[in-house]
Amino acid sequence: MILGHKIRLRAIEREDLLTFVRWFNDPEVRRYLEMYLPMSKAEEEAWFEAYLKDDTSRNFAIETEKGELIGNIGLRDLDWKNRHASLGIVIAEKEHWGRGYGTDAVTALVGFAFNEMNLHRISLSVFEFNDRAIRCYEKCGFRQEGRAREALFRDGKYHDHLLMAVLRQEFVDEDLSTK
Repeated sequence: MILGHKIRLRAIEREDLLTFVRWFNDPEVRRYLEMYLPMSKAEEEAWFEAYLKDDTSRNFAIETEKGELIGNIGLRDLDWKNRHASLGIVIAEKEHWGRGYGTDAVTALVGFAFNEMNLHRISLSVFEFNDRAIRCYEKCGFRQEGRAREALFRDGKYHDHLLMAVLRQEFVDEDLSTK
């Protein structure tokens, strides 16, 4: 396990998949994700089987201190030569939105990536309208590096993707509860 202040990150298990399907079939949750179509159980099982054989990504379930599964987080496109990966996260239990769980999960995983996996850079893409996520990433030291203009069609119009990254020396790994 990887421990944060409010969360713990653990391996994803087959038993988690039905919860993931429920989350990814909620349009409000999907609005902030790259996926836009509802997901079937068979599709999620196929993803899981492929993930078990994938050596370029590491994904974790996000649990509260009480053991409640509230989301997942991961690193993909792991590039061991250049010490780089891309981060993705979803806090999918909506009653936990805006309560610091995402910031704690990002801090825990990025700290692990820099201090245990010896990565140098972590990047991500976030939709310009996802203010809550942008604040989270900025708290963790991510900086905007670019903008993919009108790269997302959502809610009947085009939106920009913001491209952000953090380098090991920029990472904020102190107690974020005082920020």
